Amino acid sequence: MEKIAKKSNKVAMSENKSKEKFSKETYLHWFESMLLMRKFEEKTGQLYIQQKIRGFCHLYIGQEALVAGAVSAIRKEDKMITAYRDHAHPIGRGLHPKYIMAELYAKITGCSKGKGGSMHIFSKEFNFFGGHGIVGGQIPLGAGIAFADKYNGNDNVTLCYMGDGAVRQGALHEAFNMAMLWKLPVIFIIENNYYAMGTSVERTSNVHDLWKLGLAYDMPSFPVDGMRCETVHEAIASAVENARKGNGPTLLEMKTYRYKGHSMSDAQTYRTKEEVEEHKKQDPIEQVLATIKKNKYATDSQIEAIEKKVEDIVAESVKFAEESPYPTADELYKDVYTQEDYPYIKE
Repeated sequence: MEKIAKKSNKVAMSENKSKEKFSKETYLHWFESMLLMRKFEEKTGQLYIQQKIRGFCHLYIGQEALVAGAVSAIRKEDKMITAYRDHAHPIGRGLHPKYIMAELYAKITGCSKGKGGSMHIFSKEFNFFGGHGIVGGQIPLGAGIAFADKYNGNDNVTLCYMGDGAVRQGALHEAFNMAMLWKLPVIFIIENNYYAMGTSVERTSNVHDLWKLGLAYDMPSFPVDGMRCETVHEAIASAVENARKGNGPTLLEMKTYRYKGHSMSDAQTYRTKEEVEEHKKQDPIEQVLATIKKNKYATDSQIEAIEKKVEDIVAESVKFAEESPYPTADELYKDVYTQEDYPYIKE
């Protein structure tokens, strides 16, 4: 597998070792947050096989550091938007998983009232703007959200995630151009798990180092080790600081790896089991746990307590989804227009 590109003078940030010292509390938060994402996704996969969850379903297993490391580097007021592999992002931001599970069940108690499903998770409270099923559709939207913040005169920043397959979309180039022209406070994050739906980057692009795409717009652009919370945090923190100063966007290509298929229906014939196992040696949760144990940030019993807490939250989420009702027919007419009393046909 291709290794992270060697640094040049313009991308020295990408190869820096983790010089910043992170606190005990940060490591314990990373561990609990990523473990919750992982266990939630594992349970989601099981429920999908049981046909409790319908439609499309894309799991985030293996990529958890991209969210945990980023959330620790931003403020609650900052925005986040992503594609359809979107269960972990709102969990990382603080949304209780029961509302996500209810959405996967298409229940009225879901965070999108059962109308969005797996690919359209939203949380206004935690400034998570989805969850978008159209490949690359969230890229100009992320730039637009950042434009709104700049227009309103605040210093909030938007994190706009996309997959490596989405960078083939023309809207990306239009958004990059306008974001740099108007110096929008947006961080474009490529979650490069190497395969898009199942075709490798090498087979779809003459440019294998995707961070270089930003250089055409004089956008600060860097590769990042996306399997480590430390490097993700440092890259995001640096880009966010630059954006808050009014200097505009940054493009970060985060090299990561998904352990499961593109979706639940993916046979994964494009890669070997040996390749997957090799990447599991860099598991972000295990790396954080190793640091916790090495520095004696938590005892074995404390770690077990965190694991039990996570298991209980996942179980609570499933119970909540199972017991919640489905939307009634009149819900079809709600959330369509701002006006609540618009006329519609009643039986």
